[in-house]
Amino acid sequence: MPPSNGMTAAELRASIGLAGIFGLRMLGMFVILPVFAIYAEHIRGGDNLTLVGVALGAYGLTQAILQIPFGWLSDRYGRKPVIYWGLAVFAFGSFVAAAADSIYIIILGRVLQGAGAISAAVIAMLADLTREEHRTKAMAMIGSTIGLTFALSLVASPWLNRVIGVPGIFALTGVLSLLAVGVVYAVIPDVPEQAAPHPAHAAPRFAQVLWDPQLARLNFGILALHAVLMAQFIVVPLALRDTGLAVDHHWQVYLPVMLGSFVLMLPAILIAERRGHVKTVFVGAIGLLLLGQLSMPWLLGGSGQISAFLLIFFTAFNVLEAMLPSLTSRLAPPGAKGTAIGIYSSVQFLGAFIGAASGGFLYQHFGVRGVFVFDALLLAAWLLLALGMQAPGRILTRVYTIPVLDSAQARALMQRLEAQPGVREVQLAAGERTAYLKVDATGFDEQHVLRLIADEI
Repeated sequence: MPPSNGMTAAELRASIGLAGIFGLRMLGMFVILPVFAIYAEHIRGGDNLTLVGVALGAYGLTQAILQIPFGWLSDRYGRKPVIYWGLAVFAFGSFVAAAADSIYIIILGRVLQGAGAISAAVIAMLADLTREEHRTKAMAMIGSTIGLTFALSLVASPWLNRVIGVPGIFALTGVLSLLAVGVVYAVIPDVPEQAAPHPAHAAPRFAQVLWDPQLARLNFGILALHAVLMAQFIVVPLALRDTGLAVDHHWQVYLPVMLGSFVLMLPAILIAERRGHVKTVFVGAIGLLLLGQLSMPWLLGGSGQISAFLLIFFTAFNVLEAMLPSLTSRLAPPGAKGTAIGIYSSVQFLGAFIGAASGGFLYQHFGVRGVFVFDALLLAAWLLLALGMQAPGRILTRVYTIPVLDSAQARALMQRLEAQPGVREVQLAAGERTAYLKVDATGFDEQHVLRLIADEI
């Protein structure tokens, strides 16, 4: 019995709810970007741009360190307990940063914020609660939420800074994190038992997942993407101020840029998924990012030129932010989805730390061109790696009703199903009389599978 064409109500609820939680995590990193470098000039230690970069990136450092263990814990002890704990730790760090009177205490608060490393658990849970053929749409919701969070941060941050100041912004993110605990409890469905790996299959070793060639390309990509993002936001707020645009009015640049980038992002995603041009769109988006970085040092003369650069950047950024987690979940070995996404999320936030810290150091010592040479080198390396990637096949989920089976019969059926052409993964929920198959659409013989199941009756 093939699944329905559209997302179910449960899939939509899980996708929207988890995208919102993920957006909150990114809000902790994004919301201070438009104002922090300027705010830091007025606090103890904030005249050192390297320390300003460390403060921006410290969130990403502890995220990077803890994503892998949190992903591992979510595989073994459940997604929701990990998410609850992470949201509470993030809130505590937000309140520490809100009370800070020096750049050093803000760094401590950012470290604690990042210690609530739930992104891997959130993405893994979303993958658990959605079927393969709808995974990209669900991940695109996360990508769009990240973009919307960024847009909201860029537009609202100058206004919030005027009303409650940067300490108030930190406190607000802490309150929102605590409220999100209730959202997870009340809105997000529990992961069904069949989504867990079948006990007959041992999870792949960590090293096998870490050094998988296709996953490694994606991991380097998300590191480069977020390093470039954070490095340029050492430069952009100061560059906009230098054009004569007051901080309170920076939203006049950011708002139309983000709206335009969303409009331009959607056709690219549709072309990638519906027409099967995943690799073409993916590589093209990286090339667009690189083109923007190469032109940026000559586009700092006015807010209009900076707007053009940001439109190029965020169109490509939104496309890649939607595609990267989807590709990672599709290419992850069976039984190691949480581990693979944990590694992915870890290097994502490591990239944020590297980009912010390096951006502050390079801007202080080498100026604007130092930052954008760094960005361009990262993107050129990613482009070369992406040219060698394999375009993923179209993977579908098929659900079948099976007869009542004892353990020996279930193992035998599972082995026969796994041996069929086009079958990528099999999970049996014998108590529910259900078989879940992930299959390659181009090589799968459904009629033969139905006959195998019928033979068990």
